[in-house]
Order: sequence, then C-alpha cells, then structure tokens
Amino acid sequence: MSAEDPIVRPLLLIDVDGVISLFGFDPAQPPAGTYAMVDGIAHLLSATAGEHLRRLHAAFEPVWCTGWEEKANEYLPHALGLPAPLPYLSFADAAPQVAGHWKLAAIDAYAGRSRPVAWIDDAHDERCRQWAAGRSAPTLLISTDPATGLTAEHVDQLLDWAARTAGQPATTE
Repeated sequence: MSAEDPIVRPLLLIDVDGVISLFGFDPAQPPAGTYAMVDGIAHLLSATAGEHLRRLHAAFEPVWCTGWEEKANEYLPHALGLPAPLPYLSFADAAPQVAGHWKLAAIDAYAGRSRPVAWIDDAHDERCRQWAAGRSAPTLLISTDPATGLTAEHVDQLLDWAARTAGQPATTE
C-alpha cells in the first residue's frame, strides 16, 4: 500500500438479536437496558451496546448484519446514540435457517474475499467457523451470549484485532 492509498478499515458486521437486543436472561433479574417496541415486539436493548459500538466506530466500518435489515436503522441509531444510520446487509435471497449460516452469501457479496471482517453474532456455527478459516483476508468471529450481548471484553478483543490487522499499536482507551 502506498502513502496515497486510502486506509480501508475492516468491516464490523453487527447482529442485533443476542448482541444488542438481549434475550434468554432471567426475567426476574433482567440485565441493564431499555425496552424498545419494534413492530409491536418488546426488545431489551443493552445499556452498554451504544457505548461499545461508538468505541468500535473509529477502527471499523460498521454494518448491520441482522434479519432486521433496514429496520435496524429505523430503531437503533437514535436508541443507541449512534452518529448515523449504518449500511445493512439484505438477506432477501437467503433461505431462513436457525444456525446463522444463512447470512454467509450476503456477507460474501458485501465483503468480498480480500477485506478484513469481524462478525459479532450469537449464532455462529461450525459452518461460520469454516467460512472464516477459509477466507483469504483476516476474519474474526465474536460469539456473544444472548443474555448479555456485546461486552467490554469483546470490544477490547475487536480493537486489538483491528490494530493488529492494520499493523498499528492497539488502543482501547
């Protein structure tokens, strides 16, 4: 890369359910968060997700990678304090399946094979791990517990990975 080439940040693919919108927790002791109605369904949005995503924004190009598709931009930027809507992947041609691998075709179409990608999801399966291992570009899968979602530890891991991928020292402020 020459000094004139633009710096390309790695993609950060962000699922919503189980990453930002939490579920599977003890209803008597819900995690910190705010309930938001999305198409008549209550979602508990993590109290820390917005801060975490803002920290990641400088090191990554964030993209919604969720079945919510464009609805993520209708509800989440304002609720999470994000500076703007994010691009999103469309899964219109994906066959719906539970294990998460139904997202891979759309991810490949968007990211290509040579762009570094970090993907945060609560439903990575063996097929996702095989896909990540087979990519020619650096690829990181961050698997979340849907009851806690994206954590500070995940953010530190992502920032360290992005810095190593760029060949720069890690900064986790």
